[in-house]
Amino acid sequence: MIKPESTRPRAVLCLSGGMDSSVCAALVAQNYEVFALHFSYGQRTEARELRSAQEVARIVGAKEFLHLKIDLFRRIGGSALTDTSIAVPPAGDEAAIGNEVPVTYVPFRNAHFLSAAVSWAEVLGAEKVFIGAVEQDSSGYPDCRPAYYEAFNQLIKMGTKEGKIQVVTPLIQMRKSEIVRLGVEVGHAIPVKPRPAAFARAAFCDCGHFVKLARPIPYRMRSRDRCILHQILRKQQQQRTLTPASMGQEKTTA
Repeated sequence: MIKPESTRPRAVLCLSGGMDSSVCAALVAQNYEVFALHFSYGQRTEARELRSAQEVARIVGAKEFLHLKIDLFRRIGGSALTDTSIAVPPAGDEAAIGNEVPVTYVPFRNAHFLSAAVSWAEVLGAEKVFIGAVEQDSSGYPDCRPAYYEAFNQLIKMGTKEGKIQVVTPLIQMRKSEIVRLGVEVGHAIPVKPRPAAFARAAFCDCGHFVKLARPIPYRMRSRDRCILHQILRKQQQQRTLTPASMGQEKTTA
C-alpha cells in the first residue's frame, strides 16, 4: 500500500536511469518522498541515461530531480566508459564474469555518487539514501559488494552531523531476472499513468536492449535470463489487447 504523500519521510535516490535504479525508484516511491539524484560524468551513454532518468523520475512522481555534472572521471580516464582510448569489450563467457575487475569499472565512482547523495540528504533532513546496486549479476565491480556499503555506512555515521543517514541497497542480493519481475510487480503500485510498460520503457534491459528509448547497448546477461523483460512486456501487451469486447468479436467471427 502506498503511503499518503503528507506522511512520507524523504529519501534521496541515486537514479542512473538503468533497469536496476528504475526498479529501485519504484520501490522507494511506495513509502518515501523521492528526491532523485542523477550524475553525468562523461560516460559514453551520458545523454541517453539522462533522458531515461528524467522519465523514470517523472513516472514515480519524484519531488525533485537534481542533475549533477562531474568532469573528474572524463579527465582522469582509466575506464572504457569514460575514456575513448579504451575499447568497450564485447560480452564474454558468462562463466568468466566476476573473475576480475573489467575495464568498464570507473575508479571509485560510487563513493563520489554516495558522498553527494549523503550531502543532499543532510540538507533535506532525509535519513535514507537508496541505490540500485546489485552484487550477484554484476561484472566484478568492487563497489557492488555488500561489504562496500556496510563500510560506507560506518563512514557516514562518523562523518555526518547526526550520523543517522543510511545507504540502502534493496536489490543487492537479487538476480537480474528477479529484478525485472519485481519491477513489473511494483510498477502496478505507482500512482501515475502509463503503468508498467512505460516504467520499463525507460529502463535498460541486460539482454542488450534499451527499451523503446534508444539503440541497443551491449550489456551482458546470463542465457537463461535473456530477454525476460521483453517476454513480460509482450505478455502484458497481449493481455491489454485481449479485451472482453475483442474476445466476443473473435468468437462471433470464428
